[in-house]
Amino acid sequence: MTNTAVRKVGPVAVTGTPTVGGHVRNYLSRVRGGDIGALPAVLGLAVLCTVFSIMRPSFLSAQNFANLFTQGAAVTLIAMGLVFVLLLGEIDLSAGFASGVCAAVLANIVTKAGWPWYVAVLAAIATGLVIGLTLGFLVAKIGIPSFVVTLAAFLAFQGIVLLLISGGSNISVRDEVLVAIANRNLTPVLGWLLVAVVVGGYAAVQLLRHRKRTARGLVTDPFPVVLARIGGLAVILGVAVYILNLERSRNVLISSLKGVPIVVPIIAVLLIFWTFVLQRTSYGRHVYAVGGNREAARRAGINVDRIRISVFVICSTMAAIGGIVAASRANSVDPNTGGSNVLLYAVGAAVIGGTSLFGGKGRVLDAVLGGAVVAVIDNGMGLMGYEAGVKYVVTGVVLLLAASVDAFSRRRAAATGTR
Repeated sequence: MTNTAVRKVGPVAVTGTPTVGGHVRNYLSRVRGGDIGALPAVLGLAVLCTVFSIMRPSFLSAQNFANLFTQGAAVTLIAMGLVFVLLLGEIDLSAGFASGVCAAVLANIVTKAGWPWYVAVLAAIATGLVIGLTLGFLVAKIGIPSFVVTLAAFLAFQGIVLLLISGGSNISVRDEVLVAIANRNLTPVLGWLLVAVVVGGYAAVQLLRHRKRTARGLVTDPFPVVLARIGGLAVILGVAVYILNLERSRNVLISSLKGVPIVVPIIAVLLIFWTFVLQRTSYGRHVYAVGGNREAARRAGINVDRIRISVFVICSTMAAIGGIVAASRANSVDPNTGGSNVLLYAVGAAVIGGTSLFGGKGRVLDAVLGGAVVAVIDNGMGLMGYEAGVKYVVTGVVLLLAASVDAFSRRRAAATGTR
């Protein structure tokens, strides 16, 4: 006798493991009901890459492919933190300049004070943590709207950056370890090892989850679908590492340039960690609960204030890491570090990826997908020779479309009773 749960939905019996066709139909039904997830971001990314590849073949070169990762790394990291704040229906307008403050602290400690790089990194992250605690306390305990608090911090942090770097000057960052974060690469062998670890770990998690749910008679995805996910990830990562392992140096006799940028595994580790926190811990469930209905979460015994404070701590801490990466890429910190379009791109990345501005819906992966879209737009239009104004207009239009899709999907979900 097989241990397969059977439940009745109208006249149709649904077993614990649906067929592949049933799985596809269920997915299409969810999409029609408004649960589109990151589908628009994935489709948009595919369209953008296709268009830019046709119009500028150099877009597909190994050198430009590597540039996409380093160009979008800082924004992606900041966006990953913003996802937590957006899940609660809050906003953090200070995340960009918070990263600049943390980068300035890093540069002062490692360059002016001459302390080791790890002390500087810990100090920068600690600064981000303190910033998050302060913002979260003002929002959760004092009751000031997050828009007002973070707007005030946005203005104040600009001044703090100027004070930390002595006005309009800049501070060079020459420590080899810090510079390597955004400017050096893994060896080709380490790149393939990284693929093996990631794919192996993902496969183990997926297969174990499928086995447990099947054994308990719970509804689970068909086994071929699970295998297709594992195979799809292996193909995507394999192609990416193959391209990145190609020689990118214009003069191999002087120096060789190939391999996965070091910042990529940093983003991957943080993506896996924060995804686990949101999807596999009680804290993550509490974040979604507070974002979905704050009063209901409070009545369920969740410490809402603590959750609200914690998301600002996570956001500012991730902003600190983004600031470290930005300082590494530029080899310096100046008054524009964390300013200009950093915040707008980071918020745009989270929303474009599929995180809702209304709270309660989103994943850390959304920030990575949205960050890729923003980086592709910026990079592709730069290759085509468009000026900054045109890039901003196009990015703004894409962000508006993403917000419109989010609003439409919420209305659709409410109308079909799926939310």
